[in-house]
Amino acid sequence: MALLNDEQVMLRDMAREWADNESPVAAFRKLRDAAPAERFDRGAWEAIGQMGWAGVVVPEEHGGSAFGYLSLGLVVEQLGRNLAASPLASTAVAASAIVMGDDDAAKSEWLPKLAAGEAIATLAFDEGARHDRQVSATVTGGKLTGTKKFVAEGDGADLFVVAATDGLYLVAKGEGVTVTHRHMADERSHADVSFDGAAATKLGGTDLTAAIADRATAVVAAEMLGMAESAFHQTNDYLKQRVQFGQVLSTFQALQHRMAKMLTELELMRSAVEGALEAIDAGRSDLDQAASLAKAVAGETLRLVSREMVQLFGGVGMTDEYAAGLYLKRAAVLEVMWGNTSWHRDRFARLNGY
Repeated sequence: MALLNDEQVMLRDMAREWADNESPVAAFRKLRDAAPAERFDRGAWEAIGQMGWAGVVVPEEHGGSAFGYLSLGLVVEQLGRNLAASPLASTAVAASAIVMGDDDAAKSEWLPKLAAGEAIATLAFDEGARHDRQVSATVTGGKLTGTKKFVAEGDGADLFVVAATDGLYLVAKGEGVTVTHRHMADERSHADVSFDGAAATKLGGTDLTAAIADRATAVVAAEMLGMAESAFHQTNDYLKQRVQFGQVLSTFQALQHRMAKMLTELELMRSAVEGALEAIDAGRSDLDQAASLAKAVAGETLRLVSREMVQLFGGVGMTDEYAAGLYLKRAAVLEVMWGNTSWHRDRFARLNGY
């Protein structure tokens, strides 16, 4: 478990309190039923911007706080606990691409807006149903052409960080950009985005592409950690009050063993996820390994906990009245985002010479 400083503890507690009071699971249900085009609450996003969370990884000279990725992960984790629908993760990582890029004009133009929550950005990398880091989008004469699939938060994005054959490019929403909503099980924003001669600004080469992908992977793992923690505690609380055969379910030894197994896996998951976030902040050369380890462990653990949540809730766990199904659906989507467990296990092995 990471050793947090006083500012990080305060940030984590603030995010937890806000998520519980202003963005509980009930807020997601309301959003899901209303189904706005952007698939998130503009009012909640404005509040996030005002609290400075969108600028956690943005330098102070551009309006951010430069608290780092561990701090960003703490916030994303707390939002993940309640399935809060927010473009925070995508915007923050996209902002990192601009920070790490070579275009000073783009930094001056976009970073203050992103840090304040006045603009939304996202990453457009994948071109197929599976994440494989193979791209065919090309840029000729400053014009980008290609199609990206399953772009998270793509419906409401003002800015896209796009992976092309020779590196990362910045493309603003507008002429040459077509966004088509893709309906997914988690009822969140996913879009197919087509670029047809869209004006593009180069941020950096393929090394930057890999670095940003690893950052996005670690942040998704942080959301998965929050979900797994919440699903575990909701299940534990249910077992303590549900009576069956004249006994409280939590007194059954077989169920105690299952809960103990999940708790152990959650502790390992937290270690792996926080380790990846710390690797980013420390600028470690093994970030690629740390990110793949975090995502592989997160995928396995969240799958276990979300499925156990449905099973241990019993029949009611299959109904929409309870939250178990919502966690299961979001878990299924996040597991494949930025590479599933098998993909990252294979990558980790290759990085270690196997």
